[in-house]
Amino acid sequence: MYKKEKKRKKIWIILIVVIGCFFLLFYSLTSSRGQGPVESFLKDAAVLIQKVVMFPFTALNAEKGEDATESYTIQKNINVHLEEEIEQLRKALDLNQTLTGYETVNATVISRNKSYWYQTLTIDKGKKEGLKENMVAITKDGLIGKLQNVTNYSSEIKLITSNDINNKVSVSIATTEGETDAILSGYDEEKGLVMVSGVDNQAPIKIGDSVTTSGLGGMFPRGIYIGTVEEITNDKYGLSKTLGIKTNQNFNNIHYVTILKEERNDS
Repeated sequence: MYKKEKKRKKIWIILIVVIGCFFLLFYSLTSSRGQGPVESFLKDAAVLIQKVVMFPFTALNAEKGEDATESYTIQKNINVHLEEEIEQLRKALDLNQTLTGYETVNATVISRNKSYWYQTLTIDKGKKEGLKENMVAITKDGLIGKLQNVTNYSSEIKLITSNDINNKVSVSIATTEGETDAILSGYDEEKGLVMVSGVDNQAPIKIGDSVTTSGLGGMFPRGIYIGTVEEITNDKYGLSKTLGIKTNQNFNNIHYVTILKEERNDS
């Protein structure tokens, strides 16, 4: 009886800490403005709390012979995504071997705001690892966004699926006759396509043409893969085209990312 009561108290403590953690995350996350010192502190505190919270779960699962069914259920739920997460991490590590021109930092996604699911996500690395706003975030499958609201222990990534009118990415479409520049300008959730607008109507673009960052504007390095042309729509005046780009990245399922810090200076 004493053991059950002790375990019940542990569970209540864990629940209270978890709820507090998510409250802090919810309060501190935002997709449309900067953050002050208080919000930065709350976000850092939430990240640290989240890491600490995992230890009691490990301890509870280690108690042999007590509530084996509950322990099995918890472990089963964890294992559902384990193989997928390991594969994503492996890809992120492999990616570092190909980005020899840049210093990179691997990070884990720790939260996403459901109200802004395709707008931002939060990772567990920040200023302590040398990260700064506007650094580029990628995965093995290509570009996913850039950093904003960087604190000591966490950073937000503004995703390329964001419909923020200020979130523009200059892209290049490789055609049979050369390259055509345009602007990435949002996301069609229903179709699962990243949209590209302002394409010259005379450009010989075809389904399957590759789309990468153009390097124009200096924000994103040239040549980062985004996807391939899946859909072509002419505007009603016949002056320009809008393209729907199919990416290899599942934006509903991102666990690990790589941040491009700075271009290496080997001289």
